[in-house]
Amino acid sequence: MDVAQSAEIIKKRCNEKNISVKALLEECEIRKGLIYDMEKRLKSPGAELLEKIAIRLDCSVDYLIGRTDNPEVNR
Repeated sequence: MDVAQSAEIIKKRCNEKNISVKALLEECEIRKGLIYDMEKRLKSPGAELLEKIAIRLDCSVDYLIGRTDNPEVNR
């Protein structure tokens, strides 16, 4: 998984869903610096965090980690 790519996908999906990254992280009870750390490749989110994000953004975890371009796959 390319962590920086996943951060970009999350930001893109937030934009598509008209939700700010800050709101996403607050709603999912994830610390505010996660996306920054992902962009700088300092931290990879665990499966549980990715699942929370995927549920909130109505997409698959595979989409968030760049395995597919289709957000609907494997939901």
